Amino acid sequence: MSIIATQQLTKAYGHRRGVDDVDLRVNTGEIFGFLGPNGAGKSTTIRLLLGFLKASSGTATVFGRDCWTQSASIKQDVGYVGGDVRLYPWLTARRAFQIVGEIRGMDVLADGMLLAERFRLEPDLPVRKMSRGNRQKVALVMALAHRPKLVILDEPTSGLDPLMQDTLADCLRELAAAGHTVFFSSHTLSEVESLCDRVAIVREGRIVVDESLEVLKARAPRTAVVTFESATIAGNIAVPDIVTVQSRSETKLHVQLTGSAVELTQWAASQPIVDLSIGKPNLEFLFRQYYNSDSVQPVRRSATNGSTEDSTNGADDCLITEAEES
Repeated sequence: MSIIATQQLTKAYGHRRGVDDVDLRVNTGEIFGFLGPNGAGKSTTIRLLLGFLKASSGTATVFGRDCWTQSASIKQDVGYVGGDVRLYPWLTARRAFQIVGEIRGMDVLADGMLLAERFRLEPDLPVRKMSRGNRQKVALVMALAHRPKLVILDEPTSGLDPLMQDTLADCLRELAAAGHTVFFSSHTLSEVESLCDRVAIVREGRIVVDESLEVLKARAPRTAVVTFESATIAGNIAVPDIVTVQSRSETKLHVQLTGSAVELTQWAASQPIVDLSIGKPNLEFLFRQYYNSDSVQPVRRSATNGSTEDSTNGADDCLITEAEES
């Protein structure tokens, strides 16, 4: 079942478009990463889903309910942290749980205090005495304390140290394992790679990729190093079409693999090699292609079956040497 569904969702600000024809499907129990550089349209999409903005055209539903006309009903089952957290200076974590419980008509104090302990928060310390990272943790535990069916987080690790980032990731995995859904935006590849089931990449307000992480890893190039018996062999060896030579160093051949690792190992087995090492899929290289390439076209999603029509026009063949600065 699609917890989040949008079709040709568009938000225009005069002549400028915040998002343009965005098609998304996020299913129950998924951890969905919404990846893109600053200003790509991530926060605008989230605000449309939460009913903070009204779409110029297109449709958006959460739990099958319209995001604008039924926004209040949707928010009952959503935990949300915005990209720029603002909290009352007098607020403490304990008082925050009491307020959240009163608003939602449920007691969240016990679960909230357990979360505060996991995130190493002092429950009675006021926000005005907290660091930026601790303020972010207060916002996160407030969003998670009622165990919402859908968690929407806009760049949630801002200000968190690596240990707390791991704690947040553990909490999100636990929610997903229990059948809850997580949608979070980020411009940090490592967060998405370690946590997500599926990723959409947004660029200039349009979705240019919507794939499972496994599919993206299969598509991403890898670096391999082949070590030969002598420098003479390494300097003159003919390599298969699935690799591109990047450099030769004495007995070593450094190549980029764009085909099957099995095919490379079969070729290597017939050569006078000493060693072969194949690195992990280079998702960063692949994502930079989608961020930067002028040939990348938006992905369209079928309204009937949810499948994507990827018209990336050869983006995988485009060599990018420099990341887009945002």
